[in-house]
Amino acid sequence: MAQEQHLGPAPPPAPTSLSPEDDQFLEEIEKANVLYFWEQSNPQTGLVKDRCNVRSQDNGVVANIAASGFGLTALCIGHKRGYIPFPEARTRALAGLRFLWRKLPHHRGFFYHWADINTGERLWDSEVSSVDTAILLCGILTCRQYFHHPEITQLATDIFNRVDWTWLSEDTALLPHGWLPEMGFLPYKWDYYSELMMMYLLGLASSAHPLREETWTAWKRTTFEYDGLRYIGSFAPLFVHQYSQAWYDFRDKSDGYADYFQNSTVATDVHRRFCLELGKQFPDYSDDLWGITASDSDRGYVIWGGPPAMGPIDGTVVPSAPGGSLPFLPQPVMRVLKNIKNRYGTRTWSRYGFINAFNPLKNWYDTDVIGIDTGITLVMAENARTRFVWDTFMKNPEARRGMERAGFKTYRLPGM
Repeated sequence: MAQEQHLGPAPPPAPTSLSPEDDQFLEEIEKANVLYFWEQSNPQTGLVKDRCNVRSQDNGVVANIAASGFGLTALCIGHKRGYIPFPEARTRALAGLRFLWRKLPHHRGFFYHWADINTGERLWDSEVSSVDTAILLCGILTCRQYFHHPEITQLATDIFNRVDWTWLSEDTALLPHGWLPEMGFLPYKWDYYSELMMMYLLGLASSAHPLREETWTAWKRTTFEYDGLRYIGSFAPLFVHQYSQAWYDFRDKSDGYADYFQNSTVATDVHRRFCLELGKQFPDYSDDLWGITASDSDRGYVIWGGPPAMGPIDGTVVPSAPGGSLPFLPQPVMRVLKNIKNRYGTRTWSRYGFINAFNPLKNWYDTDVIGIDTGITLVMAENARTRFVWDTFMKNPEARRGMERAGFKTYRLPGM
C-alpha cells in the first residue's frame, strides 16, 4: 500500500491571481513563443524544429517529436489567444495529424526522437523514444479536445491507440527509454521520479494496449531534503518537475504517495534557494536571477541543475527553468523573468521570446532558442494565467482514466 510522503513545510501559498501587469508580460512571452511554433514548423508535416538560431539565417531541418507535441498544443493556445485564426490553426493541426498517422516512421506506434522536418526521415540514428512520444501524444490529445473536428478526433484516437505499451513493458514493469532497430531496447529504464509520469499515465489509459497497474508503483520516489524542505526528486535538472504537469493537472490530487503539484512547488523553491546559495560562488545568482536546467552553455549542451549540484555549474541562467515553474511559484518566477528581459534586453530576448541560456559573468548569450524549452515556458505561462491547457487536456477520457488507474483521488475541493 502506498505511503503518502509528508513533504512540508511547503513554501507560502502562491497568490491566486496575477496582476494586470504580470498578465500583460506573460501575454508578450506567449505571443513570441507561439510564433516559434508557427514559423519553425513545416505546415505540411506539422513537425517542429528542435532549435533555431535567432541571430542569423537558420536552415536546419532537424525536428524533435517532443517539440512537435508542444507545437500542437501551441496551435490551441494560439487560437485561444487570438494570435492564429481558427481555420488556419485547425488546418495545421489536421495536416500534422495526417502526417503522423500516414507517413512519419514509427515502431509499434512509438516515434523516432529526431526526424527531418520536411520528410519525416529518421535522423542521427535516433532511438524510438518512449517519453518523447508521450509528449507528442499529450499535444495530440489536446488538439483532439480543443478542435472538436471529426477527422482530427479520428486521427488523434487512431494514433493514440496504435501505441503498443504492452510491447514496451513486455518483460518489465519499468519502461525502457527507447528502442533501436539496430540493437533493440536501450538498457536505461524509467525507474526514478522524473518527467516519466505522463508516459506511465498515458500507457495506463490505453484501451488497446494498456500498461499493467503495477507499473505505476514500480518506479522509485526518492525523498530529498534541502534547507528544511522535503520533496520527491531525482539527481536531475529542474525540468523533471515540470513536463508532466504541463498537461496533467495534479492539483489537489494524490495517488497515496504525494500531491505532485505541491511537490513541484517545493522542488522549485528548493531550486531557488540552491541558486541563492550558489550566489556566494557565482554572484549573478540572486532572488532576481536564478534557474538552472538542461541547456546550452558556452561549451555546448549541458545536463545540469540541483540540488544536489550536477554538471559544471558556472553561473549560466536558463530562462525556461523558472519559466516552466510559473504555476508553482508565480511571483518569484515573474520577478526573475521580468528582470531578465528588462535588464538584459535584446541580449536575452528574441523574436521567439527568451534565448535558451546566457551567462552574464562570462558575457555569453546564446544564439538559439530550443523548442521544448520554449514550449514548457509557453504552456506553463498559459496554465498560470487561465489553467487552459490543464482544463482542455483533462477533459480527455484518457487523461482521467490514466489517473484513475494510477489511484489518484481528489483529497480536497478546489478553492478550499
